[in-house]
Parts: sequence; structure tokens; C-alpha cells
Amino acid sequence: MRAGLLPAILPGVISRSNPNSLHVPDGYHHVTIVEAGRTAYLAGQCPIDVDDQLVGPGDVLTQVDQVVANCLLALRAAGAEPEHVVRSVVYVASDEQPVLVSVWERLQSSPLAPAFGTASTLLGVTALGYAGQLVEIDLTAALP
Repeated sequence: MRAGLLPAILPGVISRSNPNSLHVPDGYHHVTIVEAGRTAYLAGQCPIDVDDQLVGPGDVLTQVDQVVANCLLALRAAGAEPEHVVRSVVYVASDEQPVLVSVWERLQSSPLAPAFGTASTLLGVTALGYAGQLVEIDLTAALP
């Protein structure tokens, strides 16, 4: 959607826009505004299960699925849902464009997809914190 502000996810609290002077983004917005209120800053969520084990070594899409599940759990623990996310940063340990695109597409079709309609950044990086880790997601949410 090109014009001004979109309908707020939380009326009077979160609004998203794409200024006409910038390119039309694919699936996210350039600007997210949160009126005064409480926010939750989630630590980067990794493809680590409840037993502290890396899920999907060498399989970026399996790791995306685990990271999505972890993000949903962390959001809900904060009292938020994907629609409340106002900023996301996705880190992928790859410099290959097809890998980055496949991660973005997987995220866009996941239960976490509404989180990426906000101000979002997708980065290819050299390495992440855990040996074998290929994906990490950092989220900020405006709490209802």
C-alpha cells in the first residue's frame, strides 16, 4: 500500500507508512510510529530448542521454523502477538541472495508473518553466536 498511514494495528498506538518519496517495499513498511506506551525488547531468538540444542544443523529453513516458534513463545510471554511487533531484524549467516530470499519467503508464510509488515531489516552476516547457527531474529513490540 503506497499512501500515507495505514490503519493502525492498535488504534492510536501503532501506525505504519511508506513515504511517497521512497521506493515501495516488498512486505514491510519504511516507518512505524508507536505512541507513548510500554514496549518489549526481545533478545535475538535463535534456533535452539528447550533442551538447549541447535535445531536443523545446516538446514536454514528448519532453523527459521524453530526461530519462529521461539519468537512466538517470547512474544506471548511478554503479552504480545506478531501484530504488535514494531521493529524486526533478521540475521542470516549467508551472503547468497537466494538463501536470503528463501528465508524472507519462509518468514512471510509463517505464523509470525504479521511481525514483518513493520519496519524490518534482513541482513546477511558472516557468523552468528552458536556453532552451526544460520538464523536469528530480533523483535521489538508495542504492548497492548
